Amino acid sequence: MNLTHFGGPLARCWAAARAGTRASLTLLAVLASAALPAAVSAQTLRWATQGDALTMDPQSQNEGLNNSLNGQVYERLTRYDRQLNLAPSLATEWQQTGPLTWRFKLRQGVKFHDGTPFTADDVVFSVNRAKSPVSTFSVYANAVGTPVAIDPLTVEFRLDKVNPIFLQHLDSVYIMSRSWSEKHKVTRPLDFKNKEESHASFHANGTGPYVLATRQPGIKTTFKRNPAWWGWNGGRADATGNVQEIVYTPISNDATRLAALISGEIDFVLDPAPRDIPRLRSISGVKVITGPENRIIFIGMDQQRDELIYGSMKDKNPFKDVRVRRALYHAVDIETLRTKLMNGLSVPTGGYTPSPKGAYDDPELESRLPFDLAAARRLMTEAGYAEGFEVTLDCPNNRYVNDEEICLALAAMWAQIKVKIKVNGMPRSTYFPKMEKWDTSMYMLGWGGAVTDAETTLTPVMRNPGSKGEGLYNYGRSRNDNFDKLAAASSVEPDARKREAIVKQALREWRNSVHSLPLHRQMIPWAARQNIEVVHRADNWLEVPWVQVGAK
Repeated sequence: MNLTHFGGPLARCWAAARAGTRASLTLLAVLASAALPAAVSAQTLRWATQGDALTMDPQSQNEGLNNSLNGQVYERLTRYDRQLNLAPSLATEWQQTGPLTWRFKLRQGVKFHDGTPFTADDVVFSVNRAKSPVSTFSVYANAVGTPVAIDPLTVEFRLDKVNPIFLQHLDSVYIMSRSWSEKHKVTRPLDFKNKEESHASFHANGTGPYVLATRQPGIKTTFKRNPAWWGWNGGRADATGNVQEIVYTPISNDATRLAALISGEIDFVLDPAPRDIPRLRSISGVKVITGPENRIIFIGMDQQRDELIYGSMKDKNPFKDVRVRRALYHAVDIETLRTKLMNGLSVPTGGYTPSPKGAYDDPELESRLPFDLAAARRLMTEAGYAEGFEVTLDCPNNRYVNDEEICLALAAMWAQIKVKIKVNGMPRSTYFPKMEKWDTSMYMLGWGGAVTDAETTLTPVMRNPGSKGEGLYNYGRSRNDNFDKLAAASSVEPDARKREAIVKQALREWRNSVHSLPLHRQMIPWAARQNIEVVHRADNWLEVPWVQVGAK
């Protein structure tokens, strides 16, 4: 049952809950209890967030929640441990045998959920499949070179140029069964942005710890424990969790989601609203687990078109003028965003990488332009926009912490320099296909994950759009040839010191040109019932084989 469809008394309670009354949360919990399915066994993990997976095709959409849900079924050659160090998974060992070659030994005895054996042929197939232009993983798959099966349990990767973060790139590729993909005519990823569907939209066949049992988009997705998984029973020393079944339910309304947790109808919430955290800490039976996330939230702008498709100016694109971009930056009151909207659960930054480590912890590259309305108005006047302009800001409303609320707050701030913003909020399932078609004039994006190296931001998010996935997520299509040259050089520089200097120079070029407007890095609070033990990881990833469900 989709809780987003409930109205009437529930909607009124939600409004009261936002006002901060505990009585309203108690009533919401009762209503949520009536709306959700009856409680299930003690070793079932009932998990909820505000959104849903986009597709079960693991190589179509590179998006955090989508990867996390698919990651219950599919595996990669490597994995990340609790400290985000790479560890063996479907590969047991690897070595760089030359500047341009890597060799991997695969795990013996692994089978896909349909019973077929996992071999090197599946690795070759999967990497080549992920190179498809319709895959949003293509920029990473292209970076690992040509996979070659040496024997059934050995794969060699042959590169045409040095890749300093080869292992991190390879870790983005989920391994699929070649025979299953051929049988079901899914030998290439589905084209999500053009609303294509395939057998892989709703079905899955991986090697992982859980088997996809049911898939009802927007309603419920369930997974059953795979008793034949290699990682149980000591195969993976850290896989000591006892979850037998996962029931994932998207609940878009913040108050409804939290009420369901308080009532005990769900066990775990990945994305409680920051405003609810103080109240949650005081509620019996519930706990809050807080930690930083490797994710930068920023605003991008169309810098390619001569006229904005969603703007008021004819034959003009204000975002092509760096003075306008700088004025918008100066008009952001980041401290108000942090304290009033994010309840302190954000880290303001002027950086452009998901972690400060991506910029080698350089304080200059982390510093922000000051909040300065006088400077912003002066720049707007110098650029010829003293009377401002109108533009639409595209924003997801169920992807990042307070995403649409941030966009609305920015609209109010930018009104002070006469830039009239129309916020176009939408669910992630609509938002990302729109962005992939470059159907935007201004947009919010978050970027992050397990990798802290700058490469996985520089190439897919910042570079000039290219034929091998460069600039795949540069939805504003900015072009800066000097930056592009530096970023390309950093991608193939083997000397660590030289590479650091190049990366910093590239980030300074982007920063000086203000191609995007950095806001903050998210702090991610999780909320769970007291009997649920989870491990908070900095990429906001719930690793279910680590989860313990205790007695209630």
